[in-house]
Amino acid sequence: MMGFSFEKMNIEGAYIINSFFSEDNRGSFVKNFEKDIYEEHGIHFECNEFFISHSTKNVIRGMHFQLYHPQAKLVSVISGKVFDVIVDLREESSTFGQWRGVYLSNENRTSLYIPRGCAHGFMSLSDDSIVSYNCDGKYDKETDTGILYCDPDIAVEWPIMDIKNAVLGSRDKKLMTFREFKSNCKFTY
Repeated sequence: MMGFSFEKMNIEGAYIINSFFSEDNRGSFVKNFEKDIYEEHGIHFECNEFFISHSTKNVIRGMHFQLYHPQAKLVSVISGKVFDVIVDLREESSTFGQWRGVYLSNENRTSLYIPRGCAHGFMSLSDDSIVSYNCDGKYDKETDTGILYCDPDIAVEWPIMDIKNAVLGSRDKKLMTFREFKSNCKFTY
């Protein structure tokens, strides 16, 4: 039996979280979240919405965020493997405009906590990746937007030989650049 562990990332407020895990003759049990334990580590999280995505290999989803009352997110992989990325969009942050990536899978049982004011996206590395998202904060459709996954100023290093082989939704192909974000957008907390 393994308990929770929390690793601070070098983006303020972001954590890599190893989940509670237990295994016996029946199979295994994983717990991704327990409010009191998270709060002991400085993470105050209230789930307002929960959803699951299914993605085939080389699908990129993101880099999403909302401007009005940005949401914090807790992301885990139920099945498969993804390269999960956050981009710090908080102007006051020392890592503003920087990205960090982490591999999440059902095998490593790792979750990613993404603080408010960061964009989030991932690339599926499996034929069928099932990703769960818990979001803290009310969803605001009007200000739900994102940064282009291949923005040269952010320069995410996606783990794919040729980024032209990435599979994207029509919305994600039209997201703004980082320069457009800096010129036109402000978060309202």
